[in-house]
Amino acid sequence: MNVKEVIENVISHTCGDFRLDSTGDKLICGDYNTEVKGIVTTFMATVDVITQAIDLGANFIITHEPTFYTGNDELDWLYEDPLYLSKKKLIENNNIAIWRFHDYMHLGETDKIYDGLIKVLNWDDKAPDQKDKDTITNVNNNPSQLNEIMKDRLSIYEIEGESLAELASFFKDKLSMNTIQIVGDPEMKCQRVGILVGGGSLGLGREQMPMEWIREHNVDVVVCGEILEWTLCAYINDAKMLGLNKGMIVLGHERSEEWGMKYMQEWLKPLVNDCPVTFIDAKEPFIYL
Repeated sequence: MNVKEVIENVISHTCGDFRLDSTGDKLICGDYNTEVKGIVTTFMATVDVITQAIDLGANFIITHEPTFYTGNDELDWLYEDPLYLSKKKLIENNNIAIWRFHDYMHLGETDKIYDGLIKVLNWDDKAPDQKDKDTITNVNNNPSQLNEIMKDRLSIYEIEGESLAELASFFKDKLSMNTIQIVGDPEMKCQRVGILVGGGSLGLGREQMPMEWIREHNVDVVVCGEILEWTLCAYINDAKMLGLNKGMIVLGHERSEEWGMKYMQEWLKPLVNDCPVTFIDAKEPFIYL
């Protein structure tokens, strides 16, 4: 099975016949005709992940996020950059193909990043507001419609009145985190928890979207990937100062989305015959002092 065949199997499994006119899900490095000897799934194809893939004998990396530092893996500003040239040499010398699997992963019948996170949390039975999801059709070149569909897919969960501190500790343990950030009263009681993975907490193109969503769904605690301190963070902080029952837990982009790539290892295996599939944790980029 070659790289092209694996990619087609993945997209068809996720989105059926639907294809985007424009997408960042492209082959970043390598050749479509390369015979795949082993596959690695990961949140990001860092140098450490690439090195581990080489050690495993894998020659195809499926990454959720960019390899070369911008959303569309643009290279025009990098051609003389020594870091880029070194990473490119590492990839090419070892005949590694790298494909980004982002847009289609979020646009399937279910959002497979959320699927992986909820699987790790074991929260399948805590989603009272789940409803039939909108079919992803006719969204090409219509980002506002796509954003509304993605907004409707964000998930609400109900828990048994834990405190914000207890809930933060739960996430810290489940997601193997050394440090976790919260906004709000640590002793406040949490019942309705909303999760906005990755960049969803930035608003999907509309800064006010997360705040509107919290209000519309009466969310007590929002669990975030990335944040801006003057948008959602400020909204929750002011709510706390006014004595309202609102809190926030910040996981970071990587910790909130890595688990979808871990889960991908399971559902990808039957699609690639006997080809070995390995998940490699890209890990948080931060060191906490």
